[in-house]
Amino acid sequence: MSDTAPQSTKNTRIGILLTIAALVVIVAGMREAQEILLPFLIAVFLAVVSSPAVLWLTAKRVPRSLAVVLVVAAMVGVGTGIAALVGTSVNSFSRNIPTYKTRLQEETSALIAWLEGMGVDLSLNVLLEYVDPGAAMGLASNVLTGLGGVFTNAFLILLTVVFILLEVSSFRGKLRVAMGDPQLILPQFTKFTDSVKSYLAIKTVVSLVLGVLVTLWVWLMGVDFPLLWGFLAFLLNYIPNIGSIIAAVPAVLLAFIQFGFGTAMIVTVGYLVLNLILGNVIEPRFMGEGLGLSTLVVFLSLIFWGWLWGTVGMLLSVPLTMTVKIALESKKQTTWMAVLLGPPVPD
Repeated sequence: MSDTAPQSTKNTRIGILLTIAALVVIVAGMREAQEILLPFLIAVFLAVVSSPAVLWLTAKRVPRSLAVVLVVAAMVGVGTGIAALVGTSVNSFSRNIPTYKTRLQEETSALIAWLEGMGVDLSLNVLLEYVDPGAAMGLASNVLTGLGGVFTNAFLILLTVVFILLEVSSFRGKLRVAMGDPQLILPQFTKFTDSVKSYLAIKTVVSLVLGVLVTLWVWLMGVDFPLLWGFLAFLLNYIPNIGSIIAAVPAVLLAFIQFGFGTAMIVTVGYLVLNLILGNVIEPRFMGEGLGLSTLVVFLSLIFWGWLWGTVGMLLSVPLTMTVKIALESKKQTTWMAVLLGPPVPD
């Protein structure tokens, strides 16, 4: 008995070390293979978002091939339209970033001088050592550039989307035949697909409404490039917790450069009101029970996937983490890990 217990403990420790080593190797491989994995993940994301349209068309007796062609053509048309509308703004804004940074520092110096006149002692040099407002002006351009770099493989992404949509209706049957215990696997698969579809559909609609309203708001305030800020608000709203803040920063700073502190505060209030209403009232109402993830896990997943795959990883952090959680729930040995990833459990 005394020899068996230490041996069992030793085997457990070895198993834990091997699991950690395997995870490190897998993560390192995913990071190195991002040029292959990211286009595929974007294709899966687009296929999940567009699959309800394909299923609706096929339910209306439209042939599946034609339905896929129509949906993909609509996606290409929307993408081309966005590129045409936003592309010019992105290029102009990128060219003007050095000028904006200089003017921003001038406006910041003037604001600090005014505060010092009011008795608030601040040093511009000390402030800029900790906070560089000019760096935020390049944040929007870097985000869009990083995402655009992935979409250079647009043809490969669209081709993958086509094949996924063609196979979507038969995949459930293939899974039933392939798995030895379909009664165990199919409920998990159905739960996963329903959760991801629901999340992406609601998030897309809310993000679209937010993007339109932000565009109208900054346009009414006279801020340059309203289409760019609306598109950025739409895009970054997929990033939980901090996406809307990141989207607001460059637009607010540009309002500060153009019109001064007062207008910048009004633009900030508009962003806050829109995000509070849509993010804290409208979206939770339609999300129902929520994502099945704790707030801390959502934030940590944002950091992890962002570190692993950059902007695209941040945009897809919630669906990817939901995938991991549901995969952990499918095995009894890892159910405890899924519980830790989930929302708080009442006492």
